Amino acid sequence: MKNKNHQFNCPVEATLSLIGGKYKPLVLWHLRMRPLHYMELQRLIPRATPKMLSQQLHDLEDCGLIHRDVIPEKPPKTIYSLTVFGHSIIPVISAMCDWGTAYLEKLEVQPPCGTSGRI
Repeated sequence: MKNKNHQFNCPVEATLSLIGGKYKPLVLWHLRMRPLHYMELQRLIPRATPKMLSQQLHDLEDCGLIHRDVIPEKPPKTIYSLTVFGHSIIPVISAMCDWGTAYLEKLEVQPPCGTSGRI
């Protein structure tokens, strides 16, 4: 687990060291219900370039939040899932979703279908 020996000034800093990043919270949010193939994540997060998405997935795997499973088919498939540790961050991501939903409602902005609401 990355950051194991790192000294943090506060708990928020520790949390952000794991989930901070442009697409990490989105990856975790999409994996909360079921494992997903790399291409499914790419479709769900269209603004992420393949290089950026791969880096974010690698970082999440390094810190133990997600598991990568390569299925030896032709062509090989890569499936990502949350670890037990990864599932433990979902209440934090859910709280972010709730806050974002309230913020968008205040702005009178409708989020795209499937991006809001707790499950």
